[in-house]
Amino acid sequence: MATTDTTPQRVYRAPCPGCGAPVEFLSAQSTHAVCSFCRSTVVRSGDTLQRLGKMAEVFEDYSPLQLFATGRFGDRPFTLVGRLQYRSSSGAWAEWHAAFDDGGSGILSEDNGSYVLMLPAQLGREAPAASQFRLGASTAISGKTFTVASNDQASLVSAQGELPKLPPLGQAFAVVELRSPDGEVVSVDWGSTPPEVLRGHQVQLEGLQMRGLRAEQAKEDKARQFNCPNCGAPVSVQLETTKSITCGNCQSLIDVSQGIGGELRHAIQDEPVRPLIPLGRVGKLQALTWQVVGFQHRVGMEPGDDEQFGWSEYLLYNAQRGFAFLVDSEEGWSLVRPTTGAPKLSADGRSASYLGKQFSLKYAYQAETTYVAGEFYWPVERGQKTFNKDFASGSLLLSMEQSPREITWSSGNAMAGDVVAQAFNLQGEGRDFQRGDAGPTSGGSKGLGCGCLLLILLGILLFIVLLYLLDDDRRGGGSRYRSGGGSYGGYSSGGGHK
Repeated sequence: MATTDTTPQRVYRAPCPGCGAPVEFLSAQSTHAVCSFCRSTVVRSGDTLQRLGKMAEVFEDYSPLQLFATGRFGDRPFTLVGRLQYRSSSGAWAEWHAAFDDGGSGILSEDNGSYVLMLPAQLGREAPAASQFRLGASTAISGKTFTVASNDQASLVSAQGELPKLPPLGQAFAVVELRSPDGEVVSVDWGSTPPEVLRGHQVQLEGLQMRGLRAEQAKEDKARQFNCPNCGAPVSVQLETTKSITCGNCQSLIDVSQGIGGELRHAIQDEPVRPLIPLGRVGKLQALTWQVVGFQHRVGMEPGDDEQFGWSEYLLYNAQRGFAFLVDSEEGWSLVRPTTGAPKLSADGRSASYLGKQFSLKYAYQAETTYVAGEFYWPVERGQKTFNKDFASGSLLLSMEQSPREITWSSGNAMAGDVVAQAFNLQGEGRDFQRGDAGPTSGGSKGLGCGCLLLILLGILLFIVLLYLLDDDRRGGGSRYRSGGGSYGGYSSGGGHK
């Protein structure tokens, strides 16, 4: 059987104008490169290279991707030949330049804990100013409706390898992200003139048949450890994508979004919250094995209401499927995942449609993160605030979370507490997992038992006594108790393809 030859068909090589070392261009689409010896930034001009300056060192982000890893998108083989590292108000992320064997190019980048492969595209019209893309508004591209999911300012932090573009180092430029209901993503960035437009879908690394990843190397690397900047205790990072982590000794929340070699910022957390499911515990939900890698507690408040309600979110990780959220609210448990697409919100905001189903609004509220433990793939912080909307269609759940510059969606299913307890081998603590979620596996009698009847009679008697005690001029009102609560998986992510 014949083997596939992955040797590049065209290679351009020239000496670096800074140090004389050879600089190679494997892709005809690459216009810039960073010399691996002296870090000079060079631009290809005909048959010569011109030196533009010196590029900052890349920070170690521990991605499983690396230069010269190969893959296949459909029937198109490609090689990762360059990396661009960016930073915005939402955190840092990397974009990898994929050079296809047929001469084309694309960008493989992070997307809320997974990946999106994007190819050069056209808007079909001249790109308007970034300020005209209003967060949450709809726009049409080639007759297809997209929602503005993000509008932020980003800047280039560092780069390596060969690149199809190179924005000025450290200078902020606008980046707008659009998402469609069927999961398509369009990115427009003003780091070049005219603005660059990319269009693509979510992908999984195993689906791309990636080879040459450093996942195994990263797992064997025991040196990804540092001392807590607050108490000095050793802190170990387990996941390649971690942007925030807590110290197991003093519970300080540490920002590692710049890599461990970067400046470590931390925030002290004074009142630890004990999660019901211990960090590190492995369980099986919906036929997949998940490990609990993060935990956060959040509180919410409905507009016009002075009562707060709380819920907890467990960040789950599966090596093949990425991340999911197990949400514990007063109404019950649910398992949700970030959506690549943007559900369509009705004009009045009272309903949303996604994948052919209609969802009705249940709650709208302000949310705030109050406690964090474990590792997270975005730079989570205490005090992060968002505006959330929760929708439901039977047991199907849909959540929208909006920050000043980004809208993220998540979707999933409700589940009974005993299913969660069993999944993580915590049946002995099953009572702690019971919520107001009378699901099909929660058991229960068809009729009312004696205890229930007694409670009803006592309730009626108490009601009569209260009526007797109140005079005709009694006041109405009082604060309203919000029994429900909780996002169905809303979170403050790095967002976009970051």
